[in-house]
Amino acid sequence: MRKLKSLLLVAILTLGMSGVANAQKVGHVVYERVIANMPETRALQVELAKITKTYKDDIDGMKKKLDDKIKKYTAEQAQQTEDTNLQRAQEVKVDNSRIQQAEQAAYQDIQEKQNNKLVPIIGKARKAIDDVAKAKQILYVLDASAGRGLLVSDGEDLYDAVKVKLGLLPDQKQPTAPGQN
Repeated sequence: MRKLKSLLLVAILTLGMSGVANAQKVGHVVYERVIANMPETRALQVELAKITKTYKDDIDGMKKKLDDKIKKYTAEQAQQTEDTNLQRAQEVKVDNSRIQQAEQAAYQDIQEKQNNKLVPIIGKARKAIDDVAKAKQILYVLDASAGRGLLVSDGEDLYDAVKVKLGLLPDQKQPTAPGQN
């Protein structure tokens, strides 16, 4: 009986120790922070800002021409025939429609460029996180970004290791709203 108790105690301790040895390591990283601080992302932001400015300048030029045309037509309205005024009103509508189409096309082009160029950036970030997790023998990596569901984190923060692997840039300072310090 005594040997049975001893054997049972040894079995319980052995099982308990193997459970500790098989404990699964969990890590976390703020995924958005990794993406935002990648040099490629910053370069993409600069590129998109240039493209946006070019489109904005072009569209603003179109709007100015339309405004000048409207001022001219309004000033000449009394001296023109009703048919001419209707034709001019239609011309203004067509020009206004072209401006709206140009704005839509610009927005779609910028979105498409952003989406196409983000795919390899995201892939590179995922691979780096995966490599770091493997090197640290971490089985699960959770996204610690705000609103992603991570409430408590006892796991290892992988950001610093990923930062070294990818050569991430320092965090950008976020603009503060007026009246906030």
